[in-house]
Amino acid sequence: MQKNESNELVRAIMAILIDIQMDDWISEEQLRNTLQPLLPGVPIYCREPENHANEILMLAAARLRPGILQALPNLKVVQKLGAGVDSIVGDPDLTDSIRVCRLKPDIPAHEIAEYCLAYVLGEQRHHRIYAAQQSEEIWKPLAPIKTAETTVAVLGLGHIGSRVAHYFSMLGFRVVGWSRSRKQMENIECEAGDAALGSVLSAADYVVSILPSTPATRHLINQSTLSQMRSTAVLINVGRGDLVNTKDLLNALDAGVIRGAVLDVFEQEPLDQHHPFWQHSNVTMTPHVSGWHLDGGMEVVAQNYLAVLSGEPLQHEVDVALGY
Repeated sequence: MQKNESNELVRAIMAILIDIQMDDWISEEQLRNTLQPLLPGVPIYCREPENHANEILMLAAARLRPGILQALPNLKVVQKLGAGVDSIVGDPDLTDSIRVCRLKPDIPAHEIAEYCLAYVLGEQRHHRIYAAQQSEEIWKPLAPIKTAETTVAVLGLGHIGSRVAHYFSMLGFRVVGWSRSRKQMENIECEAGDAALGSVLSAADYVVSILPSTPATRHLINQSTLSQMRSTAVLINVGRGDLVNTKDLLNALDAGVIRGAVLDVFEQEPLDQHHPFWQHSNVTMTPHVSGWHLDGGMEVVAQNYLAVLSGEPLQHEVDVALGY
């Protein structure tokens, strides 16, 4: 096909499909109502494209339905409505002709930082203990744990992780950040590489995991790495569910290897009804809510759509081979 013919094809196939299928989050219609004013006149379909599959240029999705890529023969871009793209880059139907982008809006990064702060500050002030004491009508004051004497390790110093690390640092915590490649951040002790992970874990009172899901990070939190943590440490996972080996974490909690875990993400969501996490006294669970709103994200979706038409670079394009 000649270049001018290819450009004519792109101009003819110009619709967007929004397909998130998460009824307990934001609806497709809500997202369309936010996106449509940014792209007046552009056809935007929700969930089922019906007879318009050949028109779809961009798919905006939280995760991919099985077979959806094959059903959209002229698709050029999958725009993830969020940060993690592991389920998209791992889809067996993803071809080299389909590019993948993610979002990096400030609002969910801020919300995830707030989430981590809330649980750490609650532990520092013994909220869980006082709630249990209240139910048993016990009056027993406890000294708060000093912020300046507390170390928070942040695993992953990307867009979200760097925000989390910065917020803890602003409150006076000692913050140690860990990433695959070396970073430099003001007031954050940055470590990098596999050789440094053990020392980072052993120094931390709280380990906050915000890593992407890749072959290198899957089950990074396992029997070996858990054994390197302090017995008083609390693990907080707001990254991806498969960062944690669930069986190893349960064994570590039961044996007192670490003190507790706060989990917002899981390998299987929703979590199985009979999973041991539900009733575990040292596990706090939330249903994947640490980052919620997409304020500012629809502007990026609109800009990436226009970039495809004009041949301009896409914002936050993913290296499919690396997985982020």
